[in-house]
Amino acid sequence: QVQLVESGGGLVQAGGSLRLSCAASGRTFSTYAMAWFRQAPGKEREFVAVVSYSVARTYYANSVKGRFTISRDNAKNTVYLQMNSLNPEDTAVYYCAADPIGFTTARANYDYWGQGTQVTVSS
Repeated sequence: QVQLVESGGGLVQAGGSLRLSCAASGRTFSTYAMAWFRQAPGKEREFVAVVSYSVARTYYANSVKGRFTISRDNAKNTVYLQMNSLNPEDTAVYYCAADPIGFTTARANYDYWGQGTQVTVSS
């Protein structure tokens, strides 16, 4: 069982940066792939980025590639999302999620979810 708590969201102007954190409980955190998803009003939840349990692999949605960086610190049971060059299209609730089996972008494969943190980018 893994419990996830996101933090770090807020209001930022276009071109600005934010760093999201996701603190996980559970001794098996280091064996899970961790990802960030986001959901804008009226839209489906979409994949943003994923990092493998060993930190050896990362993968990004095309819409954030080159602007966002996912990382994790297994000693602190925390995963991060550094977001730079934000634009209004990045406005959404951001969720972290844990996948105990694989390294995937598929929402259905993630067993554990946080409650989300709001990111709002003003123009």
